[in-house]
Amino acid sequence: MPDGSAFNEFYYRNCCGQPYDRSESWLRFFALIADRIVAEIRPRRVLDAGCAIGLLVEALRERGVDARGIDISSFAIEAVPAVIRPYCRQGSIAEPLGERFDLIVCIEVLEHMSAEDADRAIANFAAHADDVLFSSTPFDYREPTHVNVRMPEEWAEAFARHGFYRDVDFDASFITRWAVRFTRRAIPVHRLVRDYERRFWPMRAAEHDARAYALELQQRLDAVEKERDRLAPFEPELHELRLLRGDLEERANKARQELQGAQNTVAAMQRSLFWRARMLMIKLFRR
Repeated sequence: MPDGSAFNEFYYRNCCGQPYDRSESWLRFFALIADRIVAEIRPRRVLDAGCAIGLLVEALRERGVDARGIDISSFAIEAVPAVIRPYCRQGSIAEPLGERFDLIVCIEVLEHMSAEDADRAIANFAAHADDVLFSSTPFDYREPTHVNVRMPEEWAEAFARHGFYRDVDFDASFITRWAVRFTRRAIPVHRLVRDYERRFWPMRAAEHDARAYALELQQRLDAVEKERDRLAPFEPELHELRLLRGDLEERANKARQELQGAQNTVAAMQRSLFWRARMLMIKLFRR
């Protein structure tokens, strides 16, 4: 694992997608996470394992949760606001935490640790909590400190060694698309398999339907392209017809304008004194 010095001012300014600070976007992100934790998990004591500058600790404490934080970076801990500083400390999450928690949150941390230290951290979580909200990118190999990127099933296997399994009914995607809630569950294997299958089948069916719909759209597109190719030889003639249509419409508009002008002239003449006198004379003459 990179030592704490790797997570310095440069790292937090340039290596987190956007500068990691007390900006509105980060405060809003962690406020959302805190709201969901309070509403859906309702823990009394929470540890943010890899707390950085303490944003989640701060958000949880504002909501009445006894939240604590730990991070390997001395720079990050020194940047924690003074009011939150007593609840955040520098240290390694692979070492004993000294107390139990209702929930441990670990967001994008273990990919920065060696495989051995990450496994020790998971064992450490299991020794101090029965509930873990976890996220670790399965994609980002570009970040130099990402020395332990694993796919989700590998993390699930690592947690399962300690009796922790995915809560298949908890949607943790408010953190990341790959986030998961692992809980300690002492249940028979057949019930565990049933729960996984219960969630697997709808996703498999949705995938099948999505592929079928994509194939249907592809076939429609192919038919449209063939029809376009069939009509392509007529494009010059169609262009001439469009030009002719435009010319005819222009002539029709001009004729309408001339007709309207003539009608306006006649109407004006009919309202004139001369026209009324002339019509009177015609009537007298006919009599």
